[in-house]
Amino acid sequence: MRIKNILQYLENTAARLEDKIAFSSGIGEETLTFSSLLEYARAIGSALLSRGLRGARIALWMDRRPAALAAMFGIWYAGACSIVLDSAMPRSRMTDMLQRSQAALIVADADHLVDAAALEIPTVTYDEIVQSEEDTAALMAVRAAQIDTDPLYMVFTSGSTGTPKGVVACHRSVIDYAEALLPAIGVQEDDVLGCQSPLYFDAPLKEILSTIVRGATTYLIPRRCFSFPMLLLDYLEKQRVTVVCWVVSAFLQISALGALEKYPPRTLRIVVFGSEVFPRDHYDRWRRALPEATFYQLYGPTEATGMSCIWRADRSLEIGEKIPIGAALDNTDAMLISEHGARIAPLVGRESDEGELYLRGTCVTLGYDHAPAETAAAFVQNPLQTAYPEIVYKTGDLARYNAYGELIFLGRRDAQIKRMGHRVELGEIEEVAMRTDGVTDACCIYLSDTQELLLYYAGTAQETFLAEVLQSRLPRYMLPTRVVRLNAIPHTQNGKKDRHALRMLSAAPNTAG
Repeated sequence: MRIKNILQYLENTAARLEDKIAFSSGIGEETLTFSSLLEYARAIGSALLSRGLRGARIALWMDRRPAALAAMFGIWYAGACSIVLDSAMPRSRMTDMLQRSQAALIVADADHLVDAAALEIPTVTYDEIVQSEEDTAALMAVRAAQIDTDPLYMVFTSGSTGTPKGVVACHRSVIDYAEALLPAIGVQEDDVLGCQSPLYFDAPLKEILSTIVRGATTYLIPRRCFSFPMLLLDYLEKQRVTVVCWVVSAFLQISALGALEKYPPRTLRIVVFGSEVFPRDHYDRWRRALPEATFYQLYGPTEATGMSCIWRADRSLEIGEKIPIGAALDNTDAMLISEHGARIAPLVGRESDEGELYLRGTCVTLGYDHAPAETAAAFVQNPLQTAYPEIVYKTGDLARYNAYGELIFLGRRDAQIKRMGHRVELGEIEEVAMRTDGVTDACCIYLSDTQELLLYYAGTAQETFLAEVLQSRLPRYMLPTRVVRLNAIPHTQNGKKDRHALRMLSAAPNTAG
């Protein structure tokens, strides 16, 4: 059967695994089987259609639990585009997202109903619409009219500016993602995934697709677990979790405090990480703790449906060697383009020149919602051919090929500066800091107005000690103007270091944590 709508995956899997757990919050907590997930989603979709919301933009404000996924699927059954909100978001950001996306409705649970109504957009409760009668004819009419380029979801990314941009993805790009990613990491029907990601971003697609495509089970790990490493490790063991696909910061919370060596999560067979550079010493700790597990590094932007490149850790890395991002997933072309516009190819036995990554293929999303100028700047004509229109995504990420022909992520183009006549990669300074005892996280920013280079870090190391270490390991032109310790490095919603927040912090009178 031809797949042109991701709901077909759910329907096919529910038909053969109706009583199996699809999503759960844990033992004794809210759980949805495949049959109940399908039933609730179709009821919600019917209720939305009865309100004339076919093809609308619909926001979802619910706690991170299985019912929220039923509501998300229900929005998709109405042929609508989902926009997930989160209580941790500032109200100003929520308002901006809703206004920019022209959301027609908010679906809220009881805990968020009052706050949702205050946003001055029509609101309906989950408990009300989930009890609706399924309108099979209406659902079939939507399905018959849909094509695979219809919008599926919108997620907002701030980038370096702090201004939300709504990335719109369609069924086709998500289907392509499922067909490429799941075989690459080897998720099976009997796997149990532990989901760390919030639902308002594209990161949980890995777990959602593993569940509805493969028939695996996903546990939505409570947020509190990631504040207490022992609680998190205990959760993984009790639920017999076999697969984790986490941002790097989540792994660091375990390995930085020494819990990993004492209580390694031995049920894990697949460990997938991404979003940021994994510090080598922490990566090595995880490899030593789980020698039988298979590790994967993923790379990719939201604008290309989440992840575009993969590296399987099937060889030992040399001391100081960067963890590769590997090669493009199936049906994606990762083009490394030089500053002169030519394609850079891997070289046998040695590193290539560096270039900027462009991504080509079905993975490329529809662009930024109601933002033609920003879309035109990032979603560009393929620079390697002019024979016909072909939109590719210009990532702004710098990379090179290593001696093995694997892509190596070097950092953001906007994180590369010129200082004292030298080109400086901010990520290199961060790496040196992260190799220092007592440093658990680090982020470097450059203030062009004052030409200051600021290094913020978290950990127990004293500022003077870290400054001395940097002086012994870095050339003068790479030394930070100031070294500042914080309680924690801020991260964006998708787990990346929030340089914009640190720039705002640098302007405040007191930058200490």
